[in-house]
Amino acid sequence: MPLMRRLFSAALLAALLAAPSAAAPAPQPEGPWVGRVVAAMIEQGHYSRRPVDAEISRRMLLRYLEAYDYGHLLFLKPEVDDFEARFGSTLGERLKAGDLRPAYEIFERFLSRLEERERQAQEILASTPTFTADESMPLELHKGPWPAGEAEARDLWRKNIKYEALQARLDGQKPEEQAKTVLGHYDNLLTVYRQFDGGDVVQVYLSALCEALDPHSEYMGASQQKNFDITMRLSLTGIGAVLRPDGGLARVVSLVPGGPADKDKQLKPNDRIEAVAQGEGPWVEAAGMRLDHLVELIRGRKGTTVRLRIIPADAIDPSTRLVLSLVRDEIRLKDQEARARLIDRPGPGGRLRRIGVIDLPSFYADMSRSNGGKSTTRDVERLLESLQSKGIDALVLDLRRNGGGALNEALALTGLFLPAGPAVQVREAGGRVSVLPAEPSTVSYAGPLVVLTSRASASASEILAAALQDYGRAVVVGAKSTFGKGTVQAVIGLKPFLPPRLSGFDPGALRLTTQKFYRVSGGSTQNRGVIPDIRLPSLEDELDVSESSMTYALPYDEIPPAGFARLGSVDRVLPRLKAASARRAAASPEFGYVREDLLRLLERRKEKSVSLNEAERRTQMADDKALETRRKKERQARPRPKEAVWAITLDDLAGKPEADETTPPSKSTGTAEGYEKAPPAPDIVLEESVNIA
Repeated sequence: MPLMRRLFSAALLAALLAAPSAAAPAPQPEGPWVGRVVAAMIEQGHYSRRPVDAEISRRMLLRYLEAYDYGHLLFLKPEVDDFEARFGSTLGERLKAGDLRPAYEIFERFLSRLEERERQAQEILASTPTFTADESMPLELHKGPWPAGEAEARDLWRKNIKYEALQARLDGQKPEEQAKTVLGHYDNLLTVYRQFDGGDVVQVYLSALCEALDPHSEYMGASQQKNFDITMRLSLTGIGAVLRPDGGLARVVSLVPGGPADKDKQLKPNDRIEAVAQGEGPWVEAAGMRLDHLVELIRGRKGTTVRLRIIPADAIDPSTRLVLSLVRDEIRLKDQEARARLIDRPGPGGRLRRIGVIDLPSFYADMSRSNGGKSTTRDVERLLESLQSKGIDALVLDLRRNGGGALNEALALTGLFLPAGPAVQVREAGGRVSVLPAEPSTVSYAGPLVVLTSRASASASEILAAALQDYGRAVVVGAKSTFGKGTVQAVIGLKPFLPPRLSGFDPGALRLTTQKFYRVSGGSTQNRGVIPDIRLPSLEDELDVSESSMTYALPYDEIPPAGFARLGSVDRVLPRLKAASARRAAASPEFGYVREDLLRLLERRKEKSVSLNEAERRTQMADDKALETRRKKERQARPRPKEAVWAITLDDLAGKPEADETTPPSKSTGTAEGYEKAPPAPDIVLEESVNIA
């Protein structure tokens, strides 16, 4: 046996003998009271008005088990069956009685299983795994049952460790670095969970209860509530990303417009963060880490660098990883402002057409300032005045990055395009429906209007798009639907509901779904979103990146329409616009790439596994690289659009000179040489929206 192998084996044996046994943390003394309060408030205040009954208890148990073992790699089916038999239908009643013992018992079993698998990982890596066999790692294990027994579990874990080691190898790491990376992952995971206290267990347990009702309700302990409050104030410095737990990692819910991540353009909603590093320092694995701890790693001093290793949501290869370096900065309201562009391009018959584009990344409002505060509506109104003074033929309102914001601003903005009338309906838990009107104002723009949406358009932006579509005022263009978040949450502090003897304890808050949005035509935006009038090919259509893909999302339903007078401005021209757009999309090389990627994604999904054979994986990577290279060559050879583009910002309107961003005519030689400097992939969705307008 080689010397290094003997030394490693001796060290491994010592580690196994010295490893502490799994033990649950001491119960949080205040936990039973917090559990009672949360259960009572859910029954009385959640939109569904559902009792915390046997069905909710079974959902809660599943969410709690998967909070620790989302990939179904640690627990065994017999022990899951045992938990279901003993606790499955009674967790709610136990919670209302102040009994949190199942939370600690399940956590203790999880920790024991994780320690066993960590020791197995050391054994596997000590034997220096090879990657020549024809075997694969199953994907989407969370959709199937837990392993039937120890033998099946050990084999799955062996493949999981080989998968991670091969991933490190494909990333260019040396053999000794590969083992260090994989073991470091599980060492960190164990460290995180061994540091759990009773409050951490209660946090996960009560969050599982909230998630059994809908994906947007959550329990926030004191530290998590603090991070939520910071996010709402957009204070401190960081990268400008809103995160939620997802399958043991953190999923990007949205990007703060104007923040470092938004400006970098690489991190996207629904990407998952796998690891974090400070500058050029070592990676800290994020799997299993409490969200507030992960947030603290990502935040930091302005001007410093944080690296993220992410799993892209839109990757065709599920093993794809992307490393981003972001410089932390303050998140300023100014960076979220609406801005405009003026685009001149030849139209039919060579006639020059002038199109205005307003990019609206959020609905913002800052009423704390003495000058009347910041208002999305006032800013857009100023941009509209500028665009119309320059003689635009049509307007594109770009809501693709707009995840929502201030509802009153969305209603006021609707009034810039519609005469007075209802804009949205809001239903309370008890059934009472309120009709909210577009803010009364003089219509600022009455010309041709296109509203551009994506799967990331959510909440208040869906209300605006739906109203303009219901009235027939605008043509909505985008992927197969918007996100589909049609619910409203209220944050309720829990401290007032505790007994006086616990007055020194901060129990945090409950974020509870209390209302639902409905269009003026009667259908909800919940779980369905806004379906565009003209649908463009998009990889997003086949990704699980919308409300409908979230566990226990509230369903779509309808209520009676509100009384409104449809304008029908687009009814006559819509069939012609739709047919012309379909012809352009069919002939477009760029949309051809999208269709090609959709087919590749669907083919790889059929495999339901990823190869553990290094040669096969490298061939696949080479094929992907060749495809990327071919597309770069083709883009370099194609002439660029003959158009002129001017940016218009609110600073420009305040008197600062406008920057001329005229795009020069193409000087392409028509050859493939120099393709590395080819223009980046064009924004084909915006280009087609301009064509439609």
